[in-house]
Amino acid sequence: MRSSGDETGKCKRNINTQNQKCTGDSSSGKGSIRVIGLGPGDDCLLAPQARYAIENADAVVGYTGYVKLISKTLLEGREVLSTGMMAEVERCRKAVESAVSGRNVVMVCSGDPGIYAMAGLVMELLEKGKLFDEVKFEVIPGIPAFTAAAALLGAPLMHDFASISLSDLLTPWEKIEKRLAAAADADFVIAIYNPRSKNRPENLGKAIAIVRKYRVDSTPVGIVNKAYRDGQKVQIATLETMNEQDVDMQTVLIIGNSSTRISGEMMLTPRGYSNKYDI
Repeated sequence: MRSSGDETGKCKRNINTQNQKCTGDSSSGKGSIRVIGLGPGDDCLLAPQARYAIENADAVVGYTGYVKLISKTLLEGREVLSTGMMAEVERCRKAVESAVSGRNVVMVCSGDPGIYAMAGLVMELLEKGKLFDEVKFEVIPGIPAFTAAAALLGAPLMHDFASISLSDLLTPWEKIEKRLAAAADADFVIAIYNPRSKNRPENLGKAIAIVRKYRVDSTPVGIVNKAYRDGQKVQIATLETMNEQDVDMQTVLIIGNSSTRISGEMMLTPRGYSNKYDI
């Protein structure tokens, strides 16, 4: 197990964006909405284009916990509209309404905005309201949670992988089970989002049981809590030894495939070079 305090995983170099040239400036006079990814949470891992979008926004909209990841200096002079958990539709509507009124709006998400985040819902609202001609829309990528976790674990995603969320709030559990079985049977490395909440703690155990039908018990499992945030913790266990109590909604799990192994104190899924070349 490797754990870290406040400083581990923190970037030491500041990014100077004063002269950063980014595309997507709204010069037509109509409002805009840019859905951006904040990345894992460390300010140094915020993409320059996302930073530029915030700097040029009239309003910043997002989940309260994610808005808190943005430096107060960066938010100065901008209206902040935040909502709590389970209010995704409400905050996306606020963002769209503000953009329709002619303002430049940034909707913030953790990780990447197009992976289990708000880019799709904002598009649905614009589509339903037939607003694409009235509002300039743009998605600005961020570092996804599973690649942040993978970086801390070593190189577990070097071969084909599948990303599966265990949240059954929007997806029936029966469909999640089918996806888990299919990915495990096809020998994908599996990145698991939303693995264990207080309201559905049993889903993780059921998911691991499905995977163990197709993988040996010694298969490495990377457990990353709060990647690149205060309280970061990185562990490597196996399907047999992992402790579900170490997992919560701020955890990403990466389950290895049949080739994944422990290399040093990290996870490695070989790409296959050693089978073709003399390395």
